[in-house]
Amino acid sequence: MAELDAARLRDGLGGRYARLDVVETTGSTNADLREALAAGAEDRTVLLAEHQTAGVGRRARSWSSPKGTGLYLSIALRPAGVPFSALGSLSVVAGLAVHALATDLGVDVALKWPNDVLAGPERAKCAGILAEAVGTGDPAVVLGIGLNVLPLGDDVPAGPGGLPATSLAEQGATNTDRTEVALGLLTRFDDLERRWRTAGGDLTEAGLLGDYRARCATLGQDVRVQLPDGSTLTGRAADLDASGQLQVDVPDGRRLTVFAGDVVHVRPA
Repeated sequence: MAELDAARLRDGLGGRYARLDVVETTGSTNADLREALAAGAEDRTVLLAEHQTAGVGRRARSWSSPKGTGLYLSIALRPAGVPFSALGSLSVVAGLAVHALATDLGVDVALKWPNDVLAGPERAKCAGILAEAVGTGDPAVVLGIGLNVLPLGDDVPAGPGGLPATSLAEQGATNTDRTEVALGLLTRFDDLERRWRTAGGDLTEAGLLGDYRARCATLGQDVRVQLPDGSTLTGRAADLDASGQLQVDVPDGRRLTVFAGDVVHVRPA
């Protein structure tokens, strides 16, 4: 399998990003760029790794990162003019970028709130996204994307709720050259992030909230949400609010907004 080609990526991106590096192995690209931001890294700094030994997803779960099979990348951003409270909505932006990429490669995909991309008729997990705000004084965030490109093998554990893993290749992608896939993903993310930034992080003003709604398999589903405090919320996923948070209609008639939690689709999407 071909290694990621940093020179090809830099040339193909044509100055969209301030810096782009590819490393053979690291613990976590998100952790590396959190440290880099604290040390003064520029806005739009990108780090990709062939292999992560301590990749993480939401709630500090491990993200399986087999060498040479996926894209494990993080982007450090300093979005001037975007309030701190809006930084988490970058997960919506990233989800739309992955969705657009996969669709262009001929893969049937859908978004699962808050940070997963599902692929294929069985709606297995193909990508995960993690946005982490960094306290540097100015608004700063590290956005991590893990995208399975080539088959993972049989030893990759299922995700929360028993969600199995899949890859672009297993779902019939027309191109699985990881450098080309990375180029496509970073180009699409750049276009969408600039719209988001110009709108001050307002998803509606950027024209992105409606796009996410249309692509989100969670809406309309009966869901079980594991909340950060350990409690569980069940109901019907009804809508997203202006900041991209999930609104759930619960059995007593209330509509509750979920700001963070693990969502399991009780009915298949």
